Amino acid sequence: MYVILGGGIGGLSAAHYLQNITTKHITLIEASNRLGGWVKTTKTSKGFIFEHGPRTVRPKGIAGENTLALVEELGLVNNVMHIPYNHPAAQNRFVYVNKQLHALPNNFRSLLFTQPPFTKPLISALFQDLRTPKKVSTDESIYEFVKRRLGKDIAEYAVSPLVCGVCAGDAKEISVKLLMKSLFEAEQQYGSITKGILMNMIKRKPNPIPLSKCELYERSEKERWSVWSLDEGLELLPETLKINAKRRGANVMLNSPCQELVFGPEKVTVKAGEKKLECDHIISSLPAKVLAPLLAKQHPELSNDLLSIPTVTVAVVNLQFKGRVLEKDAFGFLVPPSEKLPILGIVFDTCCFPKDSNTVLTVMMGGKWFEELYGKNPTPERLLSTAMQQVRSVLRISGAPEEHQVSVLRDCIPQYVLGHHERIERIKAYVRQHKLPLSFVGGSYEGIGVNDVILSARTAVSNLIRKDNS
Repeated sequence: MYVILGGGIGGLSAAHYLQNITTKHITLIEASNRLGGWVKTTKTSKGFIFEHGPRTVRPKGIAGENTLALVEELGLVNNVMHIPYNHPAAQNRFVYVNKQLHALPNNFRSLLFTQPPFTKPLISALFQDLRTPKKVSTDESIYEFVKRRLGKDIAEYAVSPLVCGVCAGDAKEISVKLLMKSLFEAEQQYGSITKGILMNMIKRKPNPIPLSKCELYERSEKERWSVWSLDEGLELLPETLKINAKRRGANVMLNSPCQELVFGPEKVTVKAGEKKLECDHIISSLPAKVLAPLLAKQHPELSNDLLSIPTVTVAVVNLQFKGRVLEKDAFGFLVPPSEKLPILGIVFDTCCFPKDSNTVLTVMMGGKWFEELYGKNPTPERLLSTAMQQVRSVLRISGAPEEHQVSVLRDCIPQYVLGHHERIERIKAYVRQHKLPLSFVGGSYEGIGVNDVILSARTAVSNLIRKDNS
């Protein structure tokens, strides 16, 4: 028997991939009363979609192709909605600097001219990169890497807000390998980003995981999708995975927090709720800091490494206004930390996927600065008030929302701080050395996005089955 810990998108995907290739019994254990993890959708009384976690998915790369293949396999093709690259929500992205919204450059021509908040044409960053000597390093903060190679403007007004949007973190602490691993490796191998990009275009690497032909992915390429989502909200994906897992015989245990893991010579004993289970292998999709205490007694060294992966808390305020109240169509805007605003940014949801003559916004708050800004336990009223103050100030929306929802997602996003990738290598080496029947899935390790998490599940299952069959 295989046991999967955690019923988020990672655990559910692992169950799906296991059921595709093994007849062994599968038990999925979830501590809460629902499946789906941070992928959570609310449909309001008036039919509006409020996303409290991820809302759109990018189709690009091997991970993007893998997710679209899963969507196709689950029969959700007709539920997919997308925006193409020429859509305003794909073309227009803003940063808020000096009390103004500034459009980020979105074509080659815009790189040739100075465009606020940048103080010189962004094409000049190319020449700075070519002039900057190589710095031999194993890791560097994404802020310092970009500042050194491309200039402070790009680090401050492009990369810092991007990191806020992706992981709600501080670019001065986050490893460059989170978002720019290929660019970091380009410098280490070829001496500059520009040279590395050109060389990688010449020497294309084969896909590490061969995929079957996916018509949905081919369609996304042909139609040049920027992002996609599902018509009933992104939670439809884990909901469908759950239904399929149960239909194919998986045992799903809700309200069953895992209390103990005991690794024996042949079996692993899992204590969850009132039950004790024996299994051949554990696939953990739990956050690293949740898994760590379960391993502390037998494997304290491994537990300590897992526990040292930090997380941040994010507040999400969903707002629905009657009428189209935005002055500009765009994906939304992000705020550099240097602006000292109490929000990370605002997503313009209905610019991506309109809903009659209405406006739905999502205000993202906190992250690295959650407790500093709001304390440990802010009231929903305080978070709503802060969000509305920023909506009025930045977007000049004076009316009150017709519907709203406030969510606090505690410890929801892992932070890949400096040294993260070396730590992950130590964790993997420890598991191999001690021959633990344990696999890791999820955002704590090698990618925090939906695509990354689903691909981590597929990879873990492939490695497990290959090992079992050897």
